[in-house]
Amino acid sequence: MSRSSLGGAAQLSPYLNFDPSYLQAAEPDYLYDTEAKRGRLEKSFTAIGSSVCLGAGVGGAYGLFDGIRQTALSDMSGRLRRTQVTNYTLKSASSVSNALGSVVVSYSICHALLSLADDNERLADEAKSCISGALTGLLFKSTSGTVKCLKGGAVGLGLASLWAFGLKKQETVQHFI
Repeated sequence: MSRSSLGGAAQLSPYLNFDPSYLQAAEPDYLYDTEAKRGRLEKSFTAIGSSVCLGAGVGGAYGLFDGIRQTALSDMSGRLRRTQVTNYTLKSASSVSNALGSVVVSYSICHALLSLADDNERLADEAKSCISGALTGLLFKSTSGTVKCLKGGAVGLGLASLWAFGLKKQETVQHFI
């Protein structure tokens, strides 16, 4: 049997039963359009996830240290001591992780809302960062009373200013933003 007598069937793949000529495209297909821009809040997902992981690491390290210290003071040993150290570690890791993650989510939402409200780009990016940091600090400590709320706003403003005017301007940091 010759190839011409089979007609179009000679082109069919013997394994998948389809015509491979359908897969030939003039342009390569990509899963992600490199020309599309990410939104303001979408850009912050990396920072949110990183802060949660960093909070878990720092909190876990502190919890491990504190657990070893507290169980040594109470003369615990064996399984009970291991369980207590594990409890200290996990509790501290989760609380610091959640706190740091919620602060970064609040900051990101404030920054995205300020960017949406400022259509004409009248505010500089540094001003948006400082306002977002102050609002985040105020919001985070809003249930602790007026004095602690104001201190939280001042800390938020200070950290956001350090980020906007110091760290963000460095060339090594620019590669990761």
